[in-house]
Amino acid sequence: MQNVTQNSANVTGTRPAARVVAGHPSADGAGVKIHRVAGFQSADFSPFLMIDEIRSENPDDYIAGFPPHPHRGIETLTYMLSGEFEHKDHLGNRGAISQGGAQWMRAGRGIIHSEMPSQGESGMHGFQLWINMPAKDKMADPDWRDVQPEQVREVTLDEQGSMIRLIAGQWQVAGEPECAPLLDTSASAAVADLRLAAGAEIKLPLPAAHTVLVYIYRGVLDTGRGVVERGNLVLFGAGESVQLIAAEEMGALVLHGNPLNEPIAHYGPFVMNTREQIEQAVRDYNNGTLTD
Repeated sequence: MQNVTQNSANVTGTRPAARVVAGHPSADGAGVKIHRVAGFQSADFSPFLMIDEIRSENPDDYIAGFPPHPHRGIETLTYMLSGEFEHKDHLGNRGAISQGGAQWMRAGRGIIHSEMPSQGESGMHGFQLWINMPAKDKMADPDWRDVQPEQVREVTLDEQGSMIRLIAGQWQVAGEPECAPLLDTSASAAVADLRLAAGAEIKLPLPAAHTVLVYIYRGVLDTGRGVVERGNLVLFGAGESVQLIAAEEMGALVLHGNPLNEPIAHYGPFVMNTREQIEQAVRDYNNGTLTD
């Protein structure tokens, strides 16, 4: 399945699967092998920009990590299923997250940070999301926060082991409003880790105005109009809820957020609104004033 026509009549109903975006192998940092889904120039991704998945049992694929590098104009959210990453930045922030933990970083006007893995026996499996910032906030002060595994809210969904882990933003699960520990993401961006037993399903009410994306990292999602396998992302159309069905045991990141509807200019680690702003970010970094 690649494209499914959106049905505007569903604005008050269940969102249809509108489009499937395939992930592709790539590399970043000091040669870290990743699986990437990018949507920098896709308005229907907003406020999300990119999802990188690191998944390997071979330390050679990831141990070089992401040495010190800059960012401006974005937020990142890193979430680990196995392995460990340590964050350090020019502000003096330092912290490690491991299985089930997450960290959020706001680059704002400028941050220089590193993310380095430890060499665990269980390999490395995790994700980093890039989230766009509204134009009015792109030059805000940088910030960082981590959430350890025990701080993440887990909700059991059935007796077969289905569950959802609420990482960022506002959710409603089983009729109850839920707040994830990370609430300061721009554009009301929200992230959850959904794990469904084979044949299980869940219906999640979500703000009708929000973009909804689902990235499958294990198993197969049945969209009702076709199945989508691991390593691919499904973008859902208009509606007030999303219904997800596991064709087999499935793990997925569920994302929703308020679209920004602003122009995007992207170059390497910088995401701004105009080419002139990108050129200024490059000059600031080269001049040593990015973080001033």
